[in-house]
Amino acid sequence: MQEPAIQYIAAGLFAVALIHTFAAKQFERLSHRFPRHAGLFHLLGEVEVVFGFWAIVLVIAMALVVGGGPALGYAESRNYTEPLFVFVVMVVAASRPVLRTVMSGVSLIARVVPVPTPMASAWLGLAAVPLLGSLVTEPAAMTIAALMLAPQIFRPQVPEAVKYLALGVLFVNISIGGTLTSYAAPPVLMVASTWQWDSAFMFATFGWKAAVAVLANATVATFVLRKHLGAAPSAAEAEAPVPPAVALVHLVLLAGIVLFAHHPVAFLGLFLMFLGFTQAYERHQSPLIIKEALLVGFFLAGLVVLGGMQQWWLEPVVSSLEPLALFFGALGLTAITDNAALTYLGSLIANISDESKYMLVAGAVAGGGLTVIANAPNPAGVALLKRGFSDETIGAGGLLLGALGPTVVAAAAFMLL
Repeated sequence: MQEPAIQYIAAGLFAVALIHTFAAKQFERLSHRFPRHAGLFHLLGEVEVVFGFWAIVLVIAMALVVGGGPALGYAESRNYTEPLFVFVVMVVAASRPVLRTVMSGVSLIARVVPVPTPMASAWLGLAAVPLLGSLVTEPAAMTIAALMLAPQIFRPQVPEAVKYLALGVLFVNISIGGTLTSYAAPPVLMVASTWQWDSAFMFATFGWKAAVAVLANATVATFVLRKHLGAAPSAAEAEAPVPPAVALVHLVLLAGIVLFAHHPVAFLGLFLMFLGFTQAYERHQSPLIIKEALLVGFFLAGLVVLGGMQQWWLEPVVSSLEPLALFFGALGLTAITDNAALTYLGSLIANISDESKYMLVAGAVAGGGLTVIANAPNPAGVALLKRGFSDETIGAGGLLLGALGPTVVAAAAFMLL
């Protein structure tokens, strides 16, 4: 939609949505001060609601300016595969059989390494699981890591500053930890086919550098956290054990969903099979995180609608930068727009040099932990971990400060190694 008035309205609403994201914690505090309107303020304080809400406002504004038909046509022209996939993979990855299987492996490794078990478990959650995202995709890794680390780190008893550091490390490590392959990280996926980057290229060019940064960030964070760690989550809890056959079915369905991540008909079909299986073996399940996953899907769908109208000003900025400036430009722009959208715009630039390609993707993934909207899996982490923070909300400023150090480490790894 090329109507200038709509483009300006869309840019203005995108800016308002960004401001709303940073102010979400203040709405949550207003809900306590004005209990009569607590429901409204609580709704506006949900970070996952922000972009979906303003996307609806944008579509209404389009309808008023150019008519209902074009407005609806624009909304229907967007590609909602990623929001749908994140919703599905969050629900499946958070199921008790999958989570208990991963936790069993983590507990086994944590008991044999020569450091206290809580420290080893926290380190594995911040390092090994994000790197696992290169196989199971970043949204799945975020879901598993968040649920594993929540009882250990993201508790009311832990100082807020320490929790924000851990959150920043988790978000940055998830963003760069998916670069060992060509299909797991959304910003890489946007360019892999166009630029013919396969998994071997990704590992040789980005992956090993990302792994070094992930290990360094996780080690520093675990050292800072050492005095605040709770008991390591155990797979052998009071709940009845999950039969291996049930766990295997869940893992096979998860693998199928990841394999068909770009084919909604296929992964939604597998998801329906998963829902039927969980009903059939309900005694081996915990409540599914349908609400949290739906909110994250709503957030990402809103970002797709709002972000789709920002190309008119973003693309000239990206295409005008020299390689080094492009790296730092991507690093900064990622904080205010989804990094996959940023690399997609880069893939549209004709005759872009190999150096510029590298700098664009490196900057985009390095900055993927700075804000909630910087990387697609981040809203999932917010939805699953926010209850451990004051007012049960995650402040955008706190996340930005917590992610600065890990982001510098990631940027240095991509620039210097």
